[in-house]
Amino acid sequence: MGVVVPHKAIDIVANAKDPKKAIIDFVGDLSGHYVLSNRVLVATYMRPEKTKGGIIRPDANKEEDVWQGKVGLVLKWGTAAFQDDAEYHFADADKVQVGEWAVYNVVDARSLMVNGFPCRLLRDASIMMKVDDPNSIF
Repeated sequence: MGVVVPHKAIDIVANAKDPKKAIIDFVGDLSGHYVLSNRVLVATYMRPEKTKGGIIRPDANKEEDVWQGKVGLVLKWGTAAFQDDAEYHFADADKVQVGEWAVYNVVDARSLMVNGFPCRLLRDASIMMKVDDPNSIF
């Protein structure tokens, strides 16, 4: 059994002027998806097809973002996400909101496809940082 690479998703986001809007439009309606407990659903960010220096990234390099991407757009979180417990205390500034870019450790997240888009499901405490520009991480 082979690995399915979401080329359509990669191409749309890698060529988008506004990757956040492209991801939201591609993923579409999530009203029938219920993230449980303290989990956070993030859509994996894929870097632009062309680097700042004008180099076109090869397909293998673009596909790597699907599996090794460390930044994602927060799409949804569970009802217990970012609530204090015995192990963690979340200051208000530490709570990542839907629509923000989050940095996480890839090994802490479960890979899955949501409406054909590569996503990750991870614990709230696995988010290490928020960034305004996802291109600043890699």
